Amino acid sequence: MNETAHLWLFFGLVFSVVILPGMDMAFVLGSALVGGRRAGCAAVAGLVAGGVCHVTAAASGLAVVLTLASPAFNALLLAGALYVAWMGHGLWRSAAGLALESSQALRTPGATFSRAALTNLLNPKAYVFMLAVFPQFVRPERGPIAAQAIVLGAIIAVTQAAVYGTIAFAADGVRDWLRDNTGASRGIARAVGVALILVAALTVVEGWRRG
Repeated sequence: MNETAHLWLFFGLVFSVVILPGMDMAFVLGSALVGGRRAGCAAVAGLVAGGVCHVTAAASGLAVVLTLASPAFNALLLAGALYVAWMGHGLWRSAAGLALESSQALRTPGATFSRAALTNLLNPKAYVFMLAVFPQFVRPERGPIAAQAIVLGAIIAVTQAAVYGTIAFAADGVRDWLRDNTGASRGIARAVGVALILVAALTVVEGWRRG
């Protein structure tokens, strides 16, 4: 494998994971529908920041230690699932829908960024990816581990920004229509809420099955 082929392969794997619907994608979608493009971009930035933390943990070996410690990993999985389910429950109960001004719509970009980063950090699938995939693309013969981690981390960050950014801009584009169609707005709010709750449940089931 030449010097760049393994990077393209890594990009393909990262893209296939990022493009799949999950808690990160649902958070960006909900944020953009509620708060518009600004909130959506803040959510994307938070997810990218969380991804940087995952790369740092994987490069330093923390992901391996965490995964080998089964109780700690299961506790992380449960915490992440409960957090996502809580967000989904909040959307389900939102009588105002997604496009109307609400307490969620008034959330500052900084708060949205923090919640997005926390969502990503509490996503057990990210740790599984870093344990199962990331180490396969880091080789001592390719140079310093830190330099390789920076390159791989950049691929992850750019992929996240491109995919989630597209979703944020697309969601922002339908906010005006939702503002004039409160029934549809309320229906989408509940659909996203249900999706988050289902993602949380599936995360717990799959995590404990693999454990």
